[in-house]
Amino acid sequence: MSRPRFLADEDLRFEIVLAVRRLEPVIDITTVVELGRAGSSDAEVLAFAQAQSLLVVSHDVNSLKAEAEQRIAQGQGVAGVFLTAQSKPTRPVAESIVLLWAASEAEEWANRVVFLPF
Repeated sequence: MSRPRFLADEDLRFEIVLAVRRLEPVIDITTVVELGRAGSSDAEVLAFAQAQSLLVVSHDVNSLKAEAEQRIAQGQGVAGVFLTAQSKPTRPVAESIVLLWAASEAEEWANRVVFLPF
């Protein structure tokens, strides 16, 4: 079992990433942009995240959710996907990420699509 590691999709507000880093500096959370993968399709982001065992965090509640569900149905799987509406306040979303990092193992989220905050 391993600690959850996170990949923020390109459309996730960067202030959420910053809030997570401030709340718990040891959490491994990076962004698609920081990894030089800006402009990647949802399918590419999910495939990369799956290969790297990264849990994806995104505001893309429509197309990313659909792509993740399709990958799961086709047996390709996802490491885990966390979705939150653009309108959700930063702190509750960041606190939810910190909570799931502290209280779970990465493998618990395999092939799951979950909405934040809890």
